Amino acid sequence: MFTGIIEHLGKVKQVRLQANSAVIAVDIGPLKDGVIPGDSIAINGACLTVTQIKGTVIHFDVSGETLSKTTIGDLSVSDHVNIERSLKIGDKLGGHFVTGHVDCVGTINKIENEPGQCTVWFSVSNEIANMMIKKGSVSIDGISLTIVDLKEKLFSVALIPFTLDATTLGLKKAGQKVNIETDMLGKWVKRILTTNDNTTSGVTEEMLKAKGFM
Repeated sequence: MFTGIIEHLGKVKQVRLQANSAVIAVDIGPLKDGVIPGDSIAINGACLTVTQIKGTVIHFDVSGETLSKTTIGDLSVSDHVNIERSLKIGDKLGGHFVTGHVDCVGTINKIENEPGQCTVWFSVSNEIANMMIKKGSVSIDGISLTIVDLKEKLFSVALIPFTLDATTLGLKKAGQKVNIETDMLGKWVKRILTTNDNTTSGVTEEMLKAKGFM
């Protein structure tokens, strides 16, 4: 479990693609203290397991499932990546609960620069957009952000200069791909309201509205 607050911008040192998996190595700099094999670390929002440690360079084995659902397989040597170590009991929750299980790969649709703020629009499928709400939380490349606006297959976030400097979003351009994880609360609500078999939870949209959940 993560919080979406990026701790460090790391640099990719190695990418070795295999038949249905990959091995990547990332220099995590000052975050290496206390890291041991088996630890979970989010790389651009994807939860990966530490398999080997060489100084400040951490190695990860990446499954075929992760390669198919994230941008991890598109990384190249010298690319910068967002790094966050998994939460420990008692840690501050500065963002929102992020699982590190990426829902989809989205595309940067448009970047609007304004004084003191940058608004970025992302393209996603209707299925993913339907799990979002305005002012709700979303994780983009592991960064906890708030949805500003929401349209069909599009949503926007507002980025302050600090976020642009401290994360990979300050390096991105329109057309580039990002990992997107929607808020887990939205997933559960959608699951409750959607019945794909003969079972029913007894929970309806009308009931949720009556109870003040919507």
